[in-house]
Amino acid sequence: MSSKLELKDIHQLNGTGPTASPCSSDGPGREPLAGTSEFLGPDEAGVEVVVIESRANAKGVREEDALLENGSQSNESDDVSTDRGPAPPSPLKETSFSIGLQVLFPFLLAGFGTVAAGMVLDIVQHWEVFQKVTEVFILVPALLGLKGNLEMTLASRLSTAANIGHMDTPKELWRMITGNMALIQVQATVVGFLASIAAVVFGWIPDGHFSIPHAFLLCASSVATAFIASLVLGMIMIGVIIGSRKIGINPDNVATPIAASLGDLITLALLSGISWGLYLELENWKYIYPLVCAFFVALLPVWVVLARRSPATREVLYSGWEPVIIAMAISSVGGLILDKTVSDPNFAGMAVFTPVINGVGGNLVAVQASRISTFLHMNGMPGENSEQAPRRCPSPCTTFFSPDVNSRSARVLFLLVVPGHLVFLYTISCMQGGHTTLTLIFIVFYMTAALLQVLILLYIADWMVHWMWGRGLDPDNFSIPYLTALGDLLGTGLLALSFHVLWLIGDRDTDVGD
Repeated sequence: MSSKLELKDIHQLNGTGPTASPCSSDGPGREPLAGTSEFLGPDEAGVEVVVIESRANAKGVREEDALLENGSQSNESDDVSTDRGPAPPSPLKETSFSIGLQVLFPFLLAGFGTVAAGMVLDIVQHWEVFQKVTEVFILVPALLGLKGNLEMTLASRLSTAANIGHMDTPKELWRMITGNMALIQVQATVVGFLASIAAVVFGWIPDGHFSIPHAFLLCASSVATAFIASLVLGMIMIGVIIGSRKIGINPDNVATPIAASLGDLITLALLSGISWGLYLELENWKYIYPLVCAFFVALLPVWVVLARRSPATREVLYSGWEPVIIAMAISSVGGLILDKTVSDPNFAGMAVFTPVINGVGGNLVAVQASRISTFLHMNGMPGENSEQAPRRCPSPCTTFFSPDVNSRSARVLFLLVVPGHLVFLYTISCMQGGHTTLTLIFIVFYMTAALLQVLILLYIADWMVHWMWGRGLDPDNFSIPYLTALGDLLGTGLLALSFHVLWLIGDRDTDVGD
């Protein structure tokens, strides 16, 4: 006599016999499989247990299901005595001091990277390509935001996989690397193309002027910059996460800040160099612009095929476009603010501070979102733990003053804002960057904008990650793009407002735009 039991009934057997782990085929067209095992009943009859793969329809859940499938494949060996290695350490049993200690160095490293990016932007804003094709300024926040759309999302996704033990075998690790690298190349190419379209539209609407050569220049510069920057930063992220696991550091605390430490500088340097080089060929080699765009678009099928081979990235390839595209649009609005502000000679000094305030806010909120997401993943799957996803917006007291570990990390991250920015402002002053004297009133306005930005971002992160979890969406894929884009918009907007207020009140000592 044999009977088929559902997956939920297996837990009632209380270890009376072996169970088979659900596995998946390695081909792109994976189909659900059923694993069977024989149990001996009282009458020596076999009881066939069928383990059926559960498929949820909620967007974002499939990635973690695929991760679990990858984990089950490591048990396919016939050698039952195989040493699986020690269980991954929990990243959540941390004190405020340990959190701050692990975050501090990557935070400062990332901050100095944004300072360097600000110095570069302060220099290149006077180049002819930025003066003649001012829409390039609109590309700056959108392309710098790719570190939030792609690299920080990659870092958060791989940090979660590493913390729950799904990157422990060479086979799983290699599959994760190839799938995720191919995925971010697809996303970078598409988002770079869409960012150029947004820059053309946002530049055309206010002025009513449209130039086809300028449009192709923006498209070629944006796509090439996004592709090369994502390739370099993606490889750095994978190395950081693997190294963090080997030396016993929680990747959630270090991966996302390091993603931004060189991200802004590399991206801005590439954008400036590529756009300037293409601008020099504007009169002689106009056909090179569509050729550059066509080359990177032609590589898309290759990356799509590679991304489809990994179950961990297959679902993200189909369902992960909404956050990166909306985040790109939000960052482009911040770019429009930057374009209109920096183009005014009275506010030229804003250029050096924009990458700093945007980068610091995005780095801190990305760390918090990654930590909350890992905490939720260690308690189940997206949409399953209703008690972990409150239906109402959390109160500020719950976000910042409750005794749980996520509130503790929020306090630590918020307290890093003032000392971090003071160090960065002092560095800018020593390097004689910008066109603004660091007076007391300027520092007060700047710090107010920075604190307000991070305060709002940390609160939104607490609400957004739990809300997405309750709806069955994986926060690793969906939350960080929105949060970093909001950080760019808030940072640029609040900084522009501060400069306008300083100009209106006549702070002559500040020398804004001098």
